[in-house]
Amino acid sequence: MRVLLTGATGWIGSAIAHELSQAGHSVVGLVRSAYDVFGSDQTFEPLVGALDDTLLLRDAADRVDGVIHTAFGSGFDDYATLSKQDTDAIHAFAEAYAGTQRPIVVTHGLGTLPDGHTITETDRPGIIPEYPRASEQTAFELAQRGIHASVVRPARSVHGVGETHGFVPKFADLARQKNLSAYVGDGSNSWPACHRTDVARVYRLALERGAMGEAFHAVSEQVPFKEMAQAIGRQNGVPAKSISAEEAEAHFGDLAIWVRGGGEVATVLTQERLGWKPREIGLVADIDRPEYFAKGKTN
Repeated sequence: MRVLLTGATGWIGSAIAHELSQAGHSVVGLVRSAYDVFGSDQTFEPLVGALDDTLLLRDAADRVDGVIHTAFGSGFDDYATLSKQDTDAIHAFAEAYAGTQRPIVVTHGLGTLPDGHTITETDRPGIIPEYPRASEQTAFELAQRGIHASVVRPARSVHGVGETHGFVPKFADLARQKNLSAYVGDGSNSWPACHRTDVARVYRLALERGAMGEAFHAVSEQVPFKEMAQAIGRQNGVPAKSISAEEAEAHFGDLAIWVRGGGEVATVLTQERLGWKPREIGLVADIDRPEYFAKGKTN
């Protein structure tokens, strides 16, 4: 297949580009500028453009056999505008694919996970006014209209050596700043994780399946937060210690909302429908590699 991939130079997107190329697909990667391709592994043909250029996106989608959409605008000062651009981009792909069986795979995060709740692939979230991004809601709506749109929900931590922008580097920076790698209470609340190579395979398999209205969970394990905090502490030379729920907001700041939840993520349908099983190293073992934070330290 010839595939349009948005976010082709991103942390997840670059892994998907490599995965698609290795599987024999050719990739057209949307990039913001030709400079963004500099230093990449050149596993895709660059297409310079932006998510708000819906005419370009529709034309590009029409020239390929399928779309994987991982990009989301940068700079979150106007999140509502970025969310609208995302929705408009998905609609542009759908305009090109109306009346066909060509697939569109859309990205949407798992969000916060309330204690005692297990999110399954069949869960369908409604519109949340205070959270205007509606990537998966848009994909499911299009599927009801006959578009072969599906959704991948990546793990909260998509990890791998060289990670610089995800939760793990943020927690590591915080641990170094405060000389403490903290967890809340007994730290048994689970943290969904998956190696970026395993995540990329979920995207490829979802594309090849050409599903309509299905969601897939790119989650290989759910790590007790305490174990992740201890690994971060070991690699950054700071102690790991429990703090109370009342102390969490002061310690973690904006990250506190992500630290508290302890819900679970089901992957049974993902594994059954895609024939996917994780193969790569787990989160704690990955963090324990000496080179994991080599590029991420901000001392």
